[in-house]
Amino acid sequence: MSSRPTPHTTDVSALDAEALAQMCKALGHPVRVRILQHLAAIGECYFGELSDLLPQAPSTISQHMSMLKAAGLVLGESEEQRTCYCVNPARMHQLRQLIDGLAERACC
Repeated sequence: MSSRPTPHTTDVSALDAEALAQMCKALGHPVRVRILQHLAAIGECYFGELSDLLPQAPSTISQHMSMLKAAGLVLGESEEQRTCYCVNPARMHQLRQLIDGLAERACC
């Protein structure tokens, strides 16, 4: 007999676990959280320099944006000679669902 536990139908799938881990890692720095807060407060595409929103060097903002975009939390599209940045509402919804799913399974 195997001593491994049998999977439950309510277990988070491996893909969901990977997605949640990636999004949480992207949110693991205060500057990235503040970038998301600023973009969410704007509520539409932001065409300005992101370094105007936060007291960070443009290269630092660029590195943080790369992580947010890789996690799918921020979208960035080039239009002519400028880039439009906005929060990805579908990915934020997925993040909320995954966190809610964890909270529902809490034992206490």
